[in-house]
Amino acid sequence: MSGRKLDLLLINPPSRTQVYQSLGRELAAVENPVWAGLMASFCRKRGLSVAILDAEAEELLPEEVADRVRIAKPVLTAIVVYGHQPSASTQVMTGASRVAHAIRETTPAHPLLMLGGHVAALPEQTLRQEPIDFVAAGEGLETLTTLAQALQSPSPNFAAVPGLWYRTAGRIASTPDRPLLTDLDMEMPGCAWDLLPMARYRAHNWHCLDGRHRQPYAAIYTTLGCPYHCSFCCIQAPFRSGEHAAGMRSTSNSYRYWSPDAVVAQIDQLVTRYGVTNIKIADEMFVLNRKHVLGICERLIARRYNLNLWAYARVDTIKDGLLEPMREAGFTWLALGIESGAEQVRAGVDKAFDQQQVFEVVGRIRAAGINVIGNYIFGLPDDDLTSMQATFDLATELNCEFANFYSAMAYPGSPLYEQALRQGVPLPREWSGYSQHSRDSLPLPTRYLTAREVLQFRDEAFTRYYTNPTYLEMVRTRFGPQVVEHIKTMVGVPLRRDLLDGTMQVPSTKLPAHTDPGEKNRVPLTLSTAGN
Repeated sequence: MSGRKLDLLLINPPSRTQVYQSLGRELAAVENPVWAGLMASFCRKRGLSVAILDAEAEELLPEEVADRVRIAKPVLTAIVVYGHQPSASTQVMTGASRVAHAIRETTPAHPLLMLGGHVAALPEQTLRQEPIDFVAAGEGLETLTTLAQALQSPSPNFAAVPGLWYRTAGRIASTPDRPLLTDLDMEMPGCAWDLLPMARYRAHNWHCLDGRHRQPYAAIYTTLGCPYHCSFCCIQAPFRSGEHAAGMRSTSNSYRYWSPDAVVAQIDQLVTRYGVTNIKIADEMFVLNRKHVLGICERLIARRYNLNLWAYARVDTIKDGLLEPMREAGFTWLALGIESGAEQVRAGVDKAFDQQQVFEVVGRIRAAGINVIGNYIFGLPDDDLTSMQATFDLATELNCEFANFYSAMAYPGSPLYEQALRQGVPLPREWSGYSQHSRDSLPLPTRYLTAREVLQFRDEAFTRYYTNPTYLEMVRTRFGPQVVEHIKTMVGVPLRRDLLDGTMQVPSTKLPAHTDPGEKNRVPLTLSTAGN
């Protein structure tokens, strides 16, 4: 920095232990903080000096983070609350809060801001509950730069900082946000990789089942936002205030792109400078715009990098002419949001598609030489034991190369969260309870099932899927016997669950029923042997 005072320090808080329990030691990914990297590039374009402290990757304690802040003495410190994907933002809040308390104890007068998906969903609550000075209500880019500049004035005018929540004269005040960025290539040209400990990041275990080394690894965005409206999703939370400032209708979602040239320039840098070929496309919905996807693929095919890419897709966005160039470009995995094996359950969360289409699309992806990771959710509002069994049976019949089994959560910023508040449904007491793998995980109840029944079914489904002889034989054939042993080791990693151990007391609440469940609630809570 040539002796220049540091304007902005961005912190990725440590949270792996609370979020993943013992899965975090070896199996879970260690992912670069994509949003902190994007924020750094934006702020540097605006002339600020910026540093990133990835306390998650460096495995720092909150007290160690606070000591780094004390030594660095930045004008502004911002704790960035994002996880591996949008729904993982809330569970990071436990670690973010511990870091904020440690900084406040070490340097009580230091200006401290929080921003991120969870924070944008609950800005006023976050400011009231946490020992911080400021909250960014939206995406936070303009808030960061303007606030850091304002703090260098003898008399900062916080009312002129866009998208800011702050305290003044004993009350909480907020300012209007600015419209979302429209020229991503120019204003936020990718991650500031040079500010990150690149050697520390590792891919998910399943991403490298083909025998590749899991390090090095990186995640990037090629788009921001999602045009769909699934009621369990909170992805748009950080974009809402900017959408409102731009005059968008509340029923519309923003969806912005980096150009294919800008995206591939990022990948060029990752490959040539850092040796990264394991790459996650972190977009909530990458396989959507044909021109965007093919533009990236065409450029990557010309480079012959031998990449190991994965991305998200929907069953209804896989169109003719996409899969073959994607595979040639280096896409080896696609994650599909299948969610439920019951069409009425999917329709109830605004994700309707034909069941037969699922089989057709999975078959087409595999025929193109791409592995499938199926994402399933147990405990959506219309789920009963019969429909959850149908979801497990569908997963077993599809027999995807990997599967994620989730419990439905009322993530802040999602319609399900607002619904749960209106209906008085018990929500997790701690933010870590929103994690799928945490000890205090507390999913939503359904109209027919309690949260405990949902979580028990989910955990049993996970074990049953990965010990299914049909699945293990497919894995052995596709990846080799060593991967079978890896899967067996993964299944043996214990997860403690306070809700199932009886150490968490939660009322046996169910969502209000709009129909008579009849016999549904008396279906035995056991998994069938479908697929064995």
